[in-house]
This record gives sequence, C-alpha cells and structure tokens, in this order.
Amino acid sequence: MEETYAVVNTTIGTEAQAVALARSIVEARLAGCVQMRPIHSVYRWQGEVRTGPEWLLTIKTAERRYTELERHIQANHPYETPEIVRLTIAGGSRQYLDWIDECVG
Repeated sequence: MEETYAVVNTTIGTEAQAVALARSIVEARLAGCVQMRPIHSVYRWQGEVRTGPEWLLTIKTAERRYTELERHIQANHPYETPEIVRLTIAGGSRQYLDWIDECVG
C-alpha cells in the first residue's frame, strides 16, 4: 500500500512557543517540516468572542505518524484545547513526499 501524507495545523500564542513546539516536532521525527507564520484570530472561548495574535504552524508529515504527532502536540501545548486539524494530502511532488518519508523515519 502506498504511503499517504498529511498537513496538520495548530495555533499557539507566541513566536517563542511556536519555535519550541515546531523544533520539538521535527526533532522527534514526527514531521519533515513545520512552517510558522503570525496570524490574528477571532474565536469564541468560554462564552465570549475574543481576538488576538497567534502563530499558525503548518506541519507536513506521513499519515502513519499522525497519532503520535497529535499526542506530542497535546503534551507540549499550553492551550487547554489546542487546535489540531489534519488535512490529507491528495497528491504532490513524489520527490517532496519521499523527503517527508525520509524525515519521519
């Protein structure tokens, strides 16, 4: 069976937290790459609409590593309910997908 791949998104409060989480994910071989960018979020939390800056992490991984990646994010994330959204990659450059495979072992 051919390997499948995913993009996983999570948000976090500060750049320092984003760098630390991204680095721990890549060091644990749970992703080949994590991209980080600042965003501004509007969301409902505890009955209130709130706004604020966050950092969006876009994580590229193999589907077989998803469960461990999810556990890692939950264990290392400061939010009570972190965003963890998995999007299956329908296709992509074979060379790039092979690289992800190499990275996650």
